[in-house]
Amino acid sequence: MGVRAFPAIPGHQDPPHPVIPRATALGSPLPAGPGSLFIRPRAGPLSSELPGGLLCGPGLVLSLSGPSLREVVVRCQLAASSCPRAKSDEKPGQPRPRGWPSLGHFLEAGCRAEEDSQEEGRLAGPQPAFESEVSEVGICHSEINLALRNLQAWMKDEKVAKNLATQLDSAFIRKEPFGLVLIIAPWNYPVNLTLVPLVGALAAGNCVVLKPSEISKSTERVLAEVLPRYLDQSCFAVMLGGPQETGQLLEHKFDYIFFTGSSQVGRIVMAAAAKHLTPVTLELGGKNPCYVDDNCNPQTVANRVAWSRYFNTGQTCVAPDYVLCSPETQERLLPALQNAITMFYGEEPRVSPNLGRIISQKHFQRLQGLLGSGRVAIGGQTDESDCYIAPTVLVDVRETDPVMQEEIFGPILPIMNVRSLDEAMSFINHREKPLALYAFSNSKQVPAGWVATTASSPSIPSPTTVPVCCASPGWKRSMLSATHPTHLAN
Repeated sequence: MGVRAFPAIPGHQDPPHPVIPRATALGSPLPAGPGSLFIRPRAGPLSSELPGGLLCGPGLVLSLSGPSLREVVVRCQLAASSCPRAKSDEKPGQPRPRGWPSLGHFLEAGCRAEEDSQEEGRLAGPQPAFESEVSEVGICHSEINLALRNLQAWMKDEKVAKNLATQLDSAFIRKEPFGLVLIIAPWNYPVNLTLVPLVGALAAGNCVVLKPSEISKSTERVLAEVLPRYLDQSCFAVMLGGPQETGQLLEHKFDYIFFTGSSQVGRIVMAAAAKHLTPVTLELGGKNPCYVDDNCNPQTVANRVAWSRYFNTGQTCVAPDYVLCSPETQERLLPALQNAITMFYGEEPRVSPNLGRIISQKHFQRLQGLLGSGRVAIGGQTDESDCYIAPTVLVDVRETDPVMQEEIFGPILPIMNVRSLDEAMSFINHREKPLALYAFSNSKQVPAGWVATTASSPSIPSPTTVPVCCASPGWKRSMLSATHPTHLAN
């Protein structure tokens, strides 16, 4: 593996250090593919050395001693400032090409790499193939196609109503790129939640610094090796590293930040963005309640809840996090949940090809600690060496139990008993607002009551996992802003 020098950004005076004249072997743990560089940055006053190394796309001039983190960000900012804005001789709404439609070819190449290699080379990590196709590749293809069909309309000038002060003016909104966008992606859907915001940012004409999760090493590797072959390489850089490197990255000024992850890290991201008055999109998840009314078909409810709760081994931000129902409904729901789990994963879920594994030992140990809450009614089997936790249902759970104090993010479903619909609404409204809310009932009045008295993002009666496809109004902690190109352009 070697490195190569790339042409300078037009109009930019480089610092007085020598440019790499030829390929030089550096010996890094992660080889870079064509059109990318993996190099350790130099230590010095601009930044300390990053132990995880640094991967950046071309379009940047690289010094012999390696670029600092600050230098990479500055060059991306210069590239963003050189993005073409709308000119007088351009038609309004004319898209700014960035090569992002080629992301579809990247997805196909990633899938081929997954088929041809072992676990460490997979595109979407330790997910079953069907889940990966549905939740990662399929959604990304849909997002690319959506942007291709609608981008020209999204970018058109938007006429606005005039008031007394603007009666003699031409009043319209013209969309322009923010500039340099930072995308910090999570590990649970590392392809989907990396490429979907990337499509929006590039389609809107921005340059992007991409920070994939260091936990999903499979996807991180594929993004590093394969993605630079398919994008306009002057408009993005990929940064590798852990929490320390992410913290150093956030010290720099960006024009927009897109973050998906936990509320704890979301606070850090928002505080860092506030220092530069940088607008942000935060998608933070939450404990999503699922109310099951007495008037419902328990097997239908169980099928939908089990599918969404245990999809991707429960590591989904919009999955039902706990169930609220009466004791009588619980008695009918438990055998139905057992039937659904058997139907989806067989008599022995551990050997089922449709059940994934927990992402890491750290998360496995956290989830194993939650199994002590209440009483295990279904499942509960674990194998730390395989990061395996069986699809589990807990009963006799109290509000003060650990499993109710944090987002579970695993294949564990606690059931809490409530005496009435009003008690369930009161319980939810006294907690932090969730990302999604589910209500199952054959009565039309129950879902209507939820929409009128509770706030989630958004409220959905019956079909689970629908909120991931819906526009969000931006509730308190769960989600802020949105991802499509019209929202990533001023």
